[in-house]
Amino acid sequence: MVKTFCFMLGLVCLLGAKDDVSIAKLFENEAIKGTMIIESLDGTERYVYNDERAHMPLLPASTFKIPNTLIALEEGVVRLDSLIVWDKVERSVRAWNQDQDLRSAFKSSCVWCYQFFARHIGFEKYNAYLQKLHYGNEKTGMDVERFWLDGELRISAYEQIAFLKKLYKNDLPFRQEHIDILKAIMVDEQGKNFTIRAKTGWAVPNGGEHHGWYVGYAESSKGVYFFATNLIIDSSDELPLRKLLSVEALKTKGILE
Repeated sequence: MVKTFCFMLGLVCLLGAKDDVSIAKLFENEAIKGTMIIESLDGTERYVYNDERAHMPLLPASTFKIPNTLIALEEGVVRLDSLIVWDKVERSVRAWNQDQDLRSAFKSSCVWCYQFFARHIGFEKYNAYLQKLHYGNEKTGMDVERFWLDGELRISAYEQIAFLKKLYKNDLPFRQEHIDILKAIMVDEQGKNFTIRAKTGWAVPNGGEHHGWYVGYAESSKGVYFFATNLIIDSSDELPLRKLLSVEALKTKGILE
């Protein structure tokens, strides 16, 4: 009996979790491929679509701004009220073509701002932080300004959830004031009975798969739920689906009203 149970358990693990029907329907309605995980704080509730992809290590792109903000604050590279002076280089995103502060840099996902931080932080400190945080595969590769964009750093949707839970619990090796700053600037949407803290990401490596992220957590009257959505993005027109599908799934599960 025990052997049979162990065999069946192993088979379930091998085959992966069964797709959540309601989340699968959202993906089908939009004719888009990807994965999504929604998980309660205590782990007793978990809803997954495409478990195989949820385990796949992928470029974090701008979702790395979550730990990167903490690292930059901890290293004194930036403060909440710092003025980040625009270098006068015109870039494709209009919001980037001006002076920034930390909040606007995070909200607009300002790549050049975080590359400026990266040059001051350096490989040695990044390597140490990634190991302490157990963040993804912990690899920085050869380019300190791009390792999270199209370099060697990889993280799975499940690993995103694990990191976000540590953030929520204040269980990270950073000063509490810096964690509080990050949580404040992560607020992406608020309603009467909920708050969503999250970050988008869009990975566009040369010759590789383009994909988009929306990762974070929702606090509502039902509790705290963490989510990691990753979509294969064929066109920039599909980028809004990162958040749209995530929010719709949270509503479908009764987490958001």
